[in-house]
Amino acid sequence: MTEYQTHEHDVLVIGAGGAGLRAAIEASAAGVSVGLICKSLLGKAHTVMAEGGVAAAMAHVDDRDNWKVHFSDTMRGGQYLNNWRMAELHAKEAPDRVRELEAWGAVFDRTKDGRILQRNFGGHRYPRLAHVGDRTGLEMIRTLQDHGIHQGIKVYMEHTVTKLFVEGGRIAGAFGYDRERGYLRVFKAKSVVVATGGVGRAYKITSNSWEYTGDGYALAYDAGADLMDMEFIQFHPTGMVWPPSVRGILVTEGVRGEGGVLRNKDGKRFMFDGIPENYKAQTADSEEEGWKYVQGDKNARRPPELLTRDHVARKIMGEVRDGRGSPHGGVFLDIAWIKSRLPNGAEHIKKKLPSMYHQFKQLADIDITEVPMEVGPTTHYTMGGVRVDGDTQMSTVPGLFAAGECAAGLHGANRLGGNSLSDLLVFGKRAGEHAAKFAREREAVAIDAGRVDAAARAALAPFDRGAAGGDAEGPYKIQYALQDLMQENVGIVRNEADIKKALDGIQGLKQRAGHAAAGGNRDYNPGWHTALDLPSLLTCAEAIAMCALERKESRGGHFREDHPDKDPAYAGFNLVVRKGLGGRPELRRETIAPLREDLKQVVEENK
Repeated sequence: MTEYQTHEHDVLVIGAGGAGLRAAIEASAAGVSVGLICKSLLGKAHTVMAEGGVAAAMAHVDDRDNWKVHFSDTMRGGQYLNNWRMAELHAKEAPDRVRELEAWGAVFDRTKDGRILQRNFGGHRYPRLAHVGDRTGLEMIRTLQDHGIHQGIKVYMEHTVTKLFVEGGRIAGAFGYDRERGYLRVFKAKSVVVATGGVGRAYKITSNSWEYTGDGYALAYDAGADLMDMEFIQFHPTGMVWPPSVRGILVTEGVRGEGGVLRNKDGKRFMFDGIPENYKAQTADSEEEGWKYVQGDKNARRPPELLTRDHVARKIMGEVRDGRGSPHGGVFLDIAWIKSRLPNGAEHIKKKLPSMYHQFKQLADIDITEVPMEVGPTTHYTMGGVRVDGDTQMSTVPGLFAAGECAAGLHGANRLGGNSLSDLLVFGKRAGEHAAKFAREREAVAIDAGRVDAAARAALAPFDRGAAGGDAEGPYKIQYALQDLMQENVGIVRNEADIKKALDGIQGLKQRAGHAAAGGNRDYNPGWHTALDLPSLLTCAEAIAMCALERKESRGGHFREDHPDKDPAYAGFNLVVRKGLGGRPELRRETIAPLREDLKQVVEENK
């Protein structure tokens, strides 16, 4: 037997980004014992990468906005594959969650009369994103942490969870380890919330940092929960392209919300070409009208750069493919042009987009107030995730909840910018509330000692392989091979042959991952950590590819060049992956419940 330390809580939250922190705060406020696990240091959550703002229909800039318009925009952006109950709750509750954040100390940009300022963003009909310059996610994390540390939450920094325990048909706890020293841990809990973010590290070019290896998805799947909508991966249109060392790092949509325009190598503003039919009535057909919209003219139509992310990403790739891209394989994002419109344009840009100004100045020696940025699509967000109940956020495993990016449902086939931060607040709160309620109403269940020993052996197996030699292989080579495979075959543009190639390749990588080895000891051992990340990455990659192969149409974040149009036959269901007999993934179609009549009327009124 291997030694391990045991910790006991009523509610265990895995992940300390916006959703995890908000869940932990809510659960602790309900009077239960809460443990909060984060893979890195507290504060280094991926929420800080959400720079543009929090989407909430507060109507501070345009009084025509309300929850009904926000709901309709979210459903249309998600191509009506959304969990409509989640979309309803999100649209109704987001304003209160933003006001709550402000009451806890968040310092938002203000309107002239002192209210929270809101900006334009892609897919949103009205200016809706409450923001703090272009550092909104950072301010959210700061505020939630400052509030949360006073709630009696026990925080386990630099810990990774490798296994969830299910006993008697319900969640019983988790197994993990301390990344710094390698100490093994058992966490007993009556309920668990996974809030671990996405799986961008399965791809070569991504805005996601090293933590984003799909842990929450794989943990829940292995415990028996459903994964849903995994084919829908969002490729943010604008990641940094140059220099190579920062390729993929996010360039916030706020740049386009403040007037930034996309141009090809010839200087042409190409987004005016090929506007989708269902957005034509709301999209400007001239540069002049688009500028009026950015300046706050309520009668003007929005510029085409603010169409949904999937459309903008594909348009950029089209320019590159047709030889009209920038020198380093992207296009130009130009915010400097507004100096011709504003007398103090350079200072205006620095004030509105301080992080972007410093990011390009420091990392690429480019002054965005003078010259355009080179940008291109980067793997950014996973619309799919753990299938949850819309009201409670509980998965199909009793006592296991999910919130934030690793939960599916709200965004459907494509997420609107800014909806991620309000998603974290609304459903982080709900997950914490219902996880605490579940824990209060039940006694703890014992974890079988044999399961703990098996989890410990699995965690330490890379060292055994390293000592044995033979077919042992370094984990980084396997991870890089997976990233190349997914980027090339299940990326922005997909087809049946490529997806099948990816699925075959994933099976081979699974075999290789079984031989992934770590040398040295358990202290500060990144090779060991990477070897333990591989099963999660491969589980998620396989689910993504399986769903992408099954959905023979193009919709939202999923584009099939061999099926380039939407097919009504695929409109009424979600694709669900569940662990089947022998541990193999099983795919099935889950029919979407008919839209409630009053919500159907809301959609019709706001088309």
